[in-house]
Amino acid sequence: MRNNQVRLNNGSTIPLLGMGTYSFENDRKSTEHAIQAALKMGYRHFDTAQIYGSEAALGNALNDAISKGVVRREEIFVTSKLWGSHHHDPVSALQKTLKCMGLEYIDMYLVHWPVRLNPWVCDPIPEEDEFEPLCLDVTWSGMEKCLEMGLCKGIGVSNFSCKKLQNLLDFASIPPAINQVID
Repeated sequence: MRNNQVRLNNGSTIPLLGMGTYSFENDRKSTEHAIQAALKMGYRHFDTAQIYGSEAALGNALNDAISKGVVRREEIFVTSKLWGSHHHDPVSALQKTLKCMGLEYIDMYLVHWPVRLNPWVCDPIPEEDEFEPLCLDVTWSGMEKCLEMGLCKGIGVSNFSCKKLQNLLDFASIPPAINQVID
C-alpha cells in the first residue's frame, strides 16, 4: 500500500485515493454504512468538514471499526476543514470537530475557502452580505496553533489560487502541506 501514498512537506504520508463524505442531504446511518463499506474495500483516507454535517457519522464509523479491530487509528488519514465563519478561532472550531468525531486528533486540517464569513453563517452557499474581510494572517496563526497543540498532524488549505498561496507563504511560519482543489 506504500506506493498508493505520497509524502507531504510535513513528513507525513497521505493515501492518494480518499473518500469524501459530503452529500446534499446527509443521512447519518447511510454515511456510516458507506464508510464501513469503504473501509472493507481498503479506503484509508476520509475527507469531511463541519459544513458537510458528516463529521459525527465519520467519527462513529471509524471508532466502531477501530474498536472491532478492523483498522488501527494510525492506518487512517482523516481530513476536515475550517469553515469560513470560524476564521476568528480555528482552535475552538477544531476542538468542536474532534469532540463531534470522538477523535483525539485529525491528520489534516484545511482552511476550507479563502473567504471569511460572519460568525453565524452555516449555509454552504452564503449570501453576498454574509462575507467579512479576510485576515488570512490571523486565520493561519490559529491553524499553526492547532498544529502546535497536537489537535492535528498537518495543516493546509483548500480552493486557494496560486496568488492566495503566495500571499500566505509571505507570512506563514509553517507552510501548508496541501492545497486541496476539487474540480
